[in-house]
Amino acid sequence: MPFYHKLGEIPHKRHTQFRKPDGSLYYEQLFGTIGFDGMSCNMYHVHRPTQVKEIRNQYSVAPKIAKANNIQSYRFKGFEVAPEKDYLESRKTVLTNSDCSIILAAPQASQDDYFYKNTDADEMIFVHEGSGTLRTHLGNLKFEYGDYLIIPRGMIYKMKFDTKDNRLFIVESRRPIYTPKRYRNWFGQLLEHSPFCERDIRRPEELETHDEKGEFLIKVKKKDEIFDMIYATHPFDVVGYDGYNYPYAFSIHDFEPITGRVHQPPPVHQTFETDAFVVCSFVPRIYDYHPESIPAPYNHSNIDSDEVLYYVDGDFMSRNDIDKGHISLHPAGIPHGPHPGATERSIGKVKTDELAVMVDTFKPLQVTEDALKLADGDYYRSWLENED
Repeated sequence: MPFYHKLGEIPHKRHTQFRKPDGSLYYEQLFGTIGFDGMSCNMYHVHRPTQVKEIRNQYSVAPKIAKANNIQSYRFKGFEVAPEKDYLESRKTVLTNSDCSIILAAPQASQDDYFYKNTDADEMIFVHEGSGTLRTHLGNLKFEYGDYLIIPRGMIYKMKFDTKDNRLFIVESRRPIYTPKRYRNWFGQLLEHSPFCERDIRRPEELETHDEKGEFLIKVKKKDEIFDMIYATHPFDVVGYDGYNYPYAFSIHDFEPITGRVHQPPPVHQTFETDAFVVCSFVPRIYDYHPESIPAPYNHSNIDSDEVLYYVDGDFMSRNDIDKGHISLHPAGIPHGPHPGATERSIGKVKTDELAVMVDTFKPLQVTEDALKLADGDYYRSWLENED
């Protein structure tokens, strides 16, 4: 994140003595990315954060690729992913490349028996259905329908759900996730033309501090494998931290749309970025207001990127037969645009109530076996006009 946050108790200076009430030392840890050049924070633990007692299991969670080189447009029916009790087991990778993985999950139960750490990737979790609390070693965040949860790599966390019916759209990014550069000045402050500001970003407010010894299971993901690691102390033992590297939440409902007299290009919807893909939010907004405008998007060619659109709610004007939880994949190399009749239907419309999340990747996405279980194989033919 591009602005400073402090929570709990910390010493006046970094790398100096910080003592407990009994006179012994708290244990400092620098938690950062990109070597010593990226976002970081300094945290202070009750116990040494390095005490591994045992590594019990190691197993692969790598997705099974069905189509490594794909040029076919697809529609996937995301709500057909079967609910599962366990949070990690519920996560099904549907699209992937060397930069990111796009995942659907329908977990039914909270993580009660283990903690989770993803050392491969930052995680962006979009909450489509359900509510609860993201519990982390850097504090807790409440979440509900429409929230983006940004969890930096290496964060130790648990998902606590208030509900049994939960639907999540997850992007794992092997590059750090940032707010777009063009929204920020050289100090990192979000500018006046940004569709959101710092007031919309929710930072951790409640810090759990556990002074406990025993056996604590952390499932650590590294290179698409899970390691079951047993630590000797509770992972949530931080008494304070400060810096720029922490989890945060942003609601899609707080994204303020940018509109114009004629149809605006997809970058006006941009919400997050990496150097390998971008994330956009399509929200309820006024349509284009030129007297001869066509609100439907124009046909365009994805020469440099694959486009993934996750449909959340509302009326999806440009597509035929689309429902919430559906995912469309329009791969690089071929043009796409509104379905037949959509352009004509859009003329004269003054607003849209659609809600959707888009991910545009700069490298082609591979289609997994789990994705094909959800696929409408004839979707690529849906632009054909009816013959008389």
